[in-house]
Amino acid sequence: MISTVAFIILILFTLSSDLKRKKMLSKSFDDWVLDLFNLPIQGIIIPILQTVILYGLFSELFPEFKGMLSLHPVLCFILNFVVVDYFYYWNHRILHFNGLWNLHRVHHSVQDMDVFATSRNTIWTSFLILYVWVNAVMIFLLKDPTFFVLAAGLSAALDLWKHSNFPTSRVLSDKLFIATPIDHQWHHSTEPNSNFGANFNLWDKIHGTYRRELEKPNTLGIPTELPLWKALLFPFKGNKL
Repeated sequence: MISTVAFIILILFTLSSDLKRKKMLSKSFDDWVLDLFNLPIQGIIIPILQTVILYGLFSELFPEFKGMLSLHPVLCFILNFVVVDYFYYWNHRILHFNGLWNLHRVHHSVQDMDVFATSRNTIWTSFLILYVWVNAVMIFLLKDPTFFVLAAGLSAALDLWKHSNFPTSRVLSDKLFIATPIDHQWHHSTEPNSNFGANFNLWDKIHGTYRRELEKPNTLGIPTELPLWKALLFPFKGNKL
């Protein structure tokens, strides 16, 4: 629900600006297919995998573990929003290794950020994201996963926000360690080996991968030069990072 509201707000924000609207509408046919094809995969299919298939499978195989963890709501929230986010930081860095870069590089073909760019991916990439599996396991194990799910929804909303051109304050980044759209645009620049954090830039600061900039990069994206079907299904031949 939180991510849906964020998605609608960010679309309205984009459409309210003539310049942002023109840039978004000027995207190529291939770019629109990549963005829109993966939108239901990340927004519908993966949540179904989490809540129906994997949950049902665990219930059949390990019924004795269902709801075994009784944690305070605040701890449930922190477990997802902070702890899972830290593991995702490393998950994201691993996707930039040459062995997995081909599966992730389609996401970095975005040359102008908007909310739809969040879902630009090869269709297999989403299944390599830690959230899919960890969230399903924890929802199964927790007696009351409400606040864990709330944190997951907020993380999804922040992911949409990071890929938008929404204006932000450096206070969020410098004082609260929140990864902002400017932080993430530098991750999407032609030098993408920095700012891997999802919710927080704290992990980048701890591990020396943070790039602090006050302005957006002049150039975004790394062209793949792949035909559409390869970008969607088989992006294994091409440039290395």
